[in-house]
Amino acid sequence: MSLESKLAATTVLLQTIAKAHPDAALANSYGAEDMVLTDLIASLGLPLQSFSLDTGRLPAETYALMQQVAERYPAHPVKVYFPDTTATESYVNLHGINGFYQSVALRKSCCQVRKIEPLKRALTGRSAWITGLRREQSPTRQDLASQEYDADNGLEKFSPLLEWTEAEVWQYLRERQVPYNALHDRHYPSIGCAPCTRAISVGEDVRAGRWWWENPETKECGLHVKASPLQRPV
Repeated sequence: MSLESKLAATTVLLQTIAKAHPDAALANSYGAEDMVLTDLIASLGLPLQSFSLDTGRLPAETYALMQQVAERYPAHPVKVYFPDTTATESYVNLHGINGFYQSVALRKSCCQVRKIEPLKRALTGRSAWITGLRREQSPTRQDLASQEYDADNGLEKFSPLLEWTEAEVWQYLRERQVPYNALHDRHYPSIGCAPCTRAISVGEDVRAGRWWWENPETKECGLHVKASPLQRPV
């Protein structure tokens, strides 16, 4: 399928989401994929909201892009959610500022405080959310569907770019001169918190720079892990 065909299908899906779920929101991590969706939503004039999770450990380049996005798309503001102060202080005082390097469990605990809990607040009261997930990004994302019920958060989850390739994402960004994170030009295909992200070498998997000290099978923060059966409430 060509990029033109995928773009048409993505457009239809976003329009369908806006009609069926007017309270839906894009989870914008300011990665390349999220910038495609941000630009599409704005270009189509869709009444879809956006939010971002500021973990407090993001790279300076991500904050710079956040400002660029606010100036480029003033009609589509991104609401920012921060970690709970008490929970963050408790984690750092107990495990240290970089305690997440010590074990997978401590890393996931950090993600729970800085990402999962803020996400829960961002999704409260919504019937759907939108992500920039792509199937080829990771072994943990091979069984995803463009629409599925997120039982853990109790709402529909859409991934409009699921079948897009990395090359297609960048073709879109460059043809439309969409702003993107400067770290991408320094071999950071996947960008998260600064201490948990590194540049990758030629030939490495696109997610190799995320939590590089762990096995590929554990490389999710919990935002997109199916921890419970995908069943809609009766």
